[in-house]
Amino acid sequence: MLSPIALQLYTVRNAMSQDAEGVLRRVAEMGYIGAETGLTDQTGEPTVARLCKHLGLQVPSVLTGFPFDDSKRAALDEVVALGCRYVGISWYPPEKLKTVDDVKQLCDLLNAADDIAQQHGLTMIYHNHWAEAEPMADGRTALQLLFEYTRPSVQFEIDVYWAQTGGSDPVAIVKQGDARIPILHIKDGPAVHGKPMVAVGEGSVDIAGVVQAGEGHTQWLIVELDECATDMLEAVEKSYRYLVEKGLGRGNKG
Repeated sequence: MLSPIALQLYTVRNAMSQDAEGVLRRVAEMGYIGAETGLTDQTGEPTVARLCKHLGLQVPSVLTGFPFDDSKRAALDEVVALGCRYVGISWYPPEKLKTVDDVKQLCDLLNAADDIAQQHGLTMIYHNHWAEAEPMADGRTALQLLFEYTRPSVQFEIDVYWAQTGGSDPVAIVKQGDARIPILHIKDGPAVHGKPMVAVGEGSVDIAGVVQAGEGHTQWLIVELDECATDMLEAVEKSYRYLVEKGLGRGNKG
């Protein structure tokens, strides 16, 4: 069965700052099944996450940061109340991913966060950017080490665009990670730092290849465009149509 398609709401943060409910209604009307969000970002969480549920948008995952303080631990209760399965780490400083020891330290943090997530009945996921996909001195990447040194219950939300921007093959990464990658962040563009992204299907990323590599274990395809060379909401709609029309993902509209 095709994986359902969701939108990471960071994509439409500017429009949502003016009319959050209107933007979310439009996203739902496009056919998106779900929305991925956060609990403390510019869009006014957790109100937005609850609004998604009200509009019929599933919230498969929430990105909260490491749940090591009381407020973050309390936020996990909100995540559970939303019916989410996954809670994730969306960013780790690139300057802290230069050596094997750096990456092992991150692995220790993820394993500790995983303990807390499991206590709430949640699955911990880690979202990469470019630094995790750049070769280190010994030729390996941080992503390769993350797969090796985190416990199997820690899972991954692979951002295929940033993986390619970092110099790795996203298709190979998805194949390597196999069932530990339940979510793919789908975005497209030139995969060059400093250049804006484009609608999915209009850039250099082998979208069909990464989706096919994840067949059998990808639970969600989540469209995310950090910045865009064209109108963002038009690109969001084009991205949805591309995935549905190419038979790569499943939405509420054909």
